[in-house]
Amino acid sequence: PWRCLHRESLSFFFSREIKDGRENQISYLKISKLALAFAIIHSKPPGKSSKEYIEYLAKTVSEQDFGWKWKVEVLEAEVLRLRQELLLNRISPRFCLENRKQDTSAEALLGRESINPTSYSSQLEDSGCDVCNDSAFDSLGIASDFHQSEHNVNTSKHWLERVPPLNFCRSSKEQSLTAPVQFLQRLLEIRKLSEGGILQADFSELENDSFTIWNSVSQLLDGLTVFYKSPKFPAPSFLTEGVSVLISLITDTKLSNHVLKKCFKKMEEFKKNLIQIILRNRSVNRFQALHSVSQTLGLLGRNNILRNSLISLLLLEVRQFAEQLLQAHQVQSVYDITQYENIFLLCMILEQLLQNETQESNISSSNYGGEEKIKFLKNLDQIILHLSDEFPLFSLYLWRVSVLLNSGQMQID
Repeated sequence: PWRCLHRESLSFFFSREIKDGRENQISYLKISKLALAFAIIHSKPPGKSSKEYIEYLAKTVSEQDFGWKWKVEVLEAEVLRLRQELLLNRISPRFCLENRKQDTSAEALLGRESINPTSYSSQLEDSGCDVCNDSAFDSLGIASDFHQSEHNVNTSKHWLERVPPLNFCRSSKEQSLTAPVQFLQRLLEIRKLSEGGILQADFSELENDSFTIWNSVSQLLDGLTVFYKSPKFPAPSFLTEGVSVLISLITDTKLSNHVLKKCFKKMEEFKKNLIQIILRNRSVNRFQALHSVSQTLGLLGRNNILRNSLISLLLLEVRQFAEQLLQAHQVQSVYDITQYENIFLLCMILEQLLQNETQESNISSSNYGGEEKIKFLKNLDQIILHLSDEFPLFSLYLWRVSVLLNSGQMQID
């Protein structure tokens, strides 16, 4: 009993001590805040209220934080760029060596022009062109000298010209797409050259550096999502390049396996984002923008693995909307007319993907849609029957999709 009592006493003593310590910390924190407030009030410049001075200090601190964040982002981007170069060098040292020669030649030519600024400005004045104009660049003879320099190095290496050079004048928003696009373009170029026997490449190195591949593809997908959320017309060239590189990457028989192995979840997230962009867009002039988004979704379906998961996602969205529309129709409540208009884009994409799947007669097509296919076909006849009078076009699309799903199943059977 005495031992138990002693233990209880010690336990009470230590718990009380811990509680007192916490109370002291809270008390010190309150006193520190109060002291800081008095110090700010005491040190405020004349002619300014305490509130104005505090807001000024808060703004200054936030600007400093933003500056540090920006520096961190710049350093992270530089680290990624170096990792990309290192990975390409491991895959094909010769390709990187030739690109390095090109970069050195271009830098030497640009440096030679910058040595004589008077000649540079006079030529611009003679040409009457703006500094950022491409014709001004050509008028200096840099472009022709650059291509002549490449020709003199080795006339058999014109394939390197297909890899775009770095652009020195890009906005930060554009750069978010440009950096990953250039790396992936070079990766695709190495793949083509190795396939043609022009170059030796070891793509097993992709397995040893999953971070670089994942980060590059993620940046590309995030950049495309940002542009699709706030589109500009006409579509900028780097956006078209980004989509082209992405589709080339996922349709390449060798590289697509590496990319999907590392980035499948990110690709799924990208597809879901595009679908939601289509459904939630309420702009009056939205159809031109949504057409480009739906086109990208359709292109993603060129990869069999992505196509199957995309069909499941589209079946889910169309089924859920059909059920919501049926419920609204039965109770005579208001339905979302904008979403009703947008759902047709998803129906058209879904129909096209199913047609492609049926035409290819792929053995794996028996599994496309999976559980979503079963849920979609369940009670579909009743839904079409109730909606056909009020919503004939939507009912027609539902029927066409169901025919494609059933015909695919019949072919498998």
